[in-house]
Amino acid sequence: MSTTRLDIDALTTALADLNALGQGGWSLSGDQLCKTFIFPDFVRAFGFMTQVALIAEAMDHHPDWSNAYAHVRVALSTHEAGGITERDVELAWHMERLSSRG
Repeated sequence: MSTTRLDIDALTTALADLNALGQGGWSLSGDQLCKTFIFPDFVRAFGFMTQVALIAEAMDHHPDWSNAYAHVRVALSTHEAGGITERDVELAWHMERLSSRG
């Protein structure tokens, strides 16, 4: 997976694809790909984070995120590239897949 920073056209396409895949909510904030996932309760939010953590560790690509009860706010960026790369988009796809499982 490339760690080359995505250009605006690739970012626009990735953002549209991610929002079409799931419940929407992905946005760009500076050099980060962001979304707040909302779950029915804390246990499901924390379970989601646990599942994502295993994938992120295997990818050696760790999200900046926070949890407040049933909300998980995610900000993805590849620090060594200084912005969003294919690795961030791949991790976002995994997050969408896992969040749709309920």
